[in-house]
This record gives sequence, structure tokens and C-alpha cells, in this order.
Amino acid sequence: MTVAEKTCVKRTTPELYAWDREQMPSGGFLCGVDEAGRGPLAGDVYAAAAILDPAKPMIEGLNDSKKLSEKKREALFDVVQDSCLAYCVATATVAEIETYNILGATMLAMQRAVAGLSQTPALVLIDGNRLPKLEFPAKTVVKGDAASAAIAAASILAKVSRDRAMRELDKQYPVYGFAKHKGYGTKAHCAAILQYGVCPAHRPSFLRKLRHEDN
Repeated sequence: MTVAEKTCVKRTTPELYAWDREQMPSGGFLCGVDEAGRGPLAGDVYAAAAILDPAKPMIEGLNDSKKLSEKKREALFDVVQDSCLAYCVATATVAEIETYNILGATMLAMQRAVAGLSQTPALVLIDGNRLPKLEFPAKTVVKGDAASAAIAAASILAKVSRDRAMRELDKQYPVYGFAKHKGYGTKAHCAAILQYGVCPAHRPSFLRKLRHEDN
């Protein structure tokens, strides 16, 4: 199944859970999948798959990770993990981004996240409009992290995991400021690249325009 659904309606946390229940009227496990890190100039791309435990209480404040502060995302990270029946966070490396391009690498990370689940989903909801090749019924949901509790949970797992990895990279390569901008192409980051050159964490294909402007 490759049906796509588009949604841009702002929902409360109870509405996110209610929307998920509507997707699986006959029962079974619903899995949400989201990615983090498609746009940055550096770092791996992350994806998370999350199956929320229907027996666990609703996660208060659950929402699209982009709508939450970094502090709030960190606070919810362990809560989301504890509220999942199963979850998995996976990555595609910088080398894989260069080999398969960012879309292909993102699909690869999503496939790995779903494959790493300890429970079999009856339906997988993918945030966005591109569907990775999966062994389970799946559909895309545009702006799904603002519609589905499971996708919102996955978005927090992916985003926090990637942010933590970028803070670790900052310890290895402190001149770039990875802890602050998480690899995105901020003015300060671009200036550091022009001053110090690139490091192994950078995505060469993402830097072509910057290098061209410098020449």
C-alpha cells in the first residue's frame, strides 16, 4: 500500500492519538517513522521508528519535534522511549549520503529503523511524501509529525539522537560549532568551513555551492 495523505491541521496531543486510532480501526500495531538531518552540511542522517504502547498513558506535550524547544525535546526523549512498545533509531552515514544522495540515504535510514523494531507493525506511517521499500503495509503522511502521535514520537527520537551525535562531533572538531548549529549551514558554520576547510563529518556534495562562491 502506497497511499499518501496530506495534512496541515494543527492538532493537540489527544487529537494526535485519536488520529492514530483512526488509522488502525481493526487493531494491530501502528508504527510512525520520521527523519532528522536531511538539510545540514555535516553529519549522518537519522531516522526513527516508534510503536507507541496503547497500554501506556498519553505522553503529555507530545508534538512535532520542530515545534518543541531543545530542552523540551530532551525532557521528552526518555518519556517517549518508555512509552513505546518498540522503537529503533538508525542512521545513514555521510559516505552513504554521498553514494546514494540524501533522499536515497534517508530512505535507507528509514528502512533500517523499521527493520530494527522488536515488534511487527501492521501499518507504517512515514512522514513526508516518499515511501521507502518496506516489508509491511505503509503510507506517507505529509506533515505527519503534526498529525500522528507515533510519527511525532519518532520525530523526537530521531532529532534528539542526531543532536546528541552532533554535540559529540563538536568535541572532535570544535572549530565548526556543531553543538550550536547541529551542522546546518549557518553564517558562522560557513565561515568556519572557509577558514579551516572541511572535516570528515562534512558532506562534500552539500558544499559545492559554498566552494564555488569562495572561488
